[in-house]
Amino acid sequence: MKSYDVIVIGSGLGGLETAYILAKNGMKVCVLERTPVLGGCLQTFKRGSHLFDTGFHYVGGLQEGGPLHRLFGYFDLLELPWQRMDDCFDEVTVDDKTVFFAQGYEHFTDEFLRAFPKAKAELTNYTALLKEVGAHIFDNFKPRSAETFFNTSLFGRSAKAFLDETITDRQLRDCLAGTSLKMELGEQLPLYTYAQINNSFIESAWRINGGGEQIARHLAASVEAMGGEVRTRAEVTELVECDGKIGEVEINGQERVACRHVISNAHPAHTLTLIKDSALIRNIYRRRINSMANTFGMFTANLSLKPGRVPYCNHNKYLYEQADLWNYQAGKTDRVLASYYPDTVAPDGSCTQIDLLTPMTWDEVAAWAEMPMGKRGQSYVDMKRAKTEACVRLASKRIPELADAIEKDYTSTPLSYRHYTNTSFGSAYGLRKDFSNPMLTVMTPKTPVPNLFLTGQNLNLHGILGVSMTSFFTAAELIGMETATKELFIND
Repeated sequence: MKSYDVIVIGSGLGGLETAYILAKNGMKVCVLERTPVLGGCLQTFKRGSHLFDTGFHYVGGLQEGGPLHRLFGYFDLLELPWQRMDDCFDEVTVDDKTVFFAQGYEHFTDEFLRAFPKAKAELTNYTALLKEVGAHIFDNFKPRSAETFFNTSLFGRSAKAFLDETITDRQLRDCLAGTSLKMELGEQLPLYTYAQINNSFIESAWRINGGGEQIARHLAASVEAMGGEVRTRAEVTELVECDGKIGEVEINGQERVACRHVISNAHPAHTLTLIKDSALIRNIYRRRINSMANTFGMFTANLSLKPGRVPYCNHNKYLYEQADLWNYQAGKTDRVLASYYPDTVAPDGSCTQIDLLTPMTWDEVAAWAEMPMGKRGQSYVDMKRAKTEACVRLASKRIPELADAIEKDYTSTPLSYRHYTNTSFGSAYGLRKDFSNPMLTVMTPKTPVPNLFLTGQNLNLHGILGVSMTSFFTAAELIGMETATKELFIND
């Protein structure tokens, strides 16, 4: 029987980065991916001549000296074909008001003052908090423990309350929160999540030519170069507990391998289903994990466009129409993100593909949840068609050429995310964190089984930056934070 120091379940960003850290520190690592394709939500897919991303669109903080630049330098990802976005990287339209999010805090404030000239003092206070979070982002790696970080005071404060207290103009509050389809806005959203994500993009915003799957492929190749293994079509079907720990991992219902530790990048609820009998996983713990709320999912319309119709722009467009930004109403298409691809510019300056995204809850697709992929019936097709048309109508308010430019559309729902990434309820951002109860909703890597750990977006922070940070907290449970981060801070 083969034996490993660490088995990692899932080849999403968190799984691959955690595997990278441990392999770099001499551990024998094996990553097991149930699908034929690496990457989880970093996966890309091809339709005709078009390459579309599953969930990756852009990243923040990749400028030299930025937090993601430091992390991606460690993971050897800086040489990928990154492309900086326009100085004004996000355009937000809330009803009849359009504002631009600019890279750099002075530029950011100046752009908002064009639309809200009397708000300088309030914008100064707003950006001060974001900058403070960004300036101390790596303080959480040393000397604090993961538990201290996860329960920091900003996790216990409300993002919405902060905006309400800091910004008096409702429309300005909405505009400042208007790029936040990168997270689930809601009454329960912790301030740290809001501030950390928004800060990183204001520092700098980047896209990647050729799709986000390159990140996963590069990490996997690095793990293998350091002596690890990365296997696809290798579904973990059981974690076998022996003498109070996981001793063996069953693959595809037939093969077994031995291990000293297991790290799961899968959803915690799915991870527990892999442990059939356990003296350590009590029913109360299973009920707690299974009852935790998940963030909403996404409906995505990936559009291929006729040439020469839609001018390319190197920024995103967020559009809201009579929307309560902090309370999404299921079934209502009142907010859309239009995201362009960096390497799809035709010689005439037009773009050849674009993505439209809008929130979608599990309840909106639950009627088809037990039906197999591709056989969900005409009602499912009709629902997706109506949703696509609603997204196009809203997006056309800022991209008037769009409706007549669509050559072909390809759609996905939370059911698609569940099918391809095994994400519970097709959640876009993992488990929902609640500032009023961080002890129960912000998870640490530890589980009741002493050699079973968690990683990925379900723990504390989602997104590329958040998951990259989390991978170090998970790795630190096995090798210690000082060892895990020694090369991350080598030049400090």
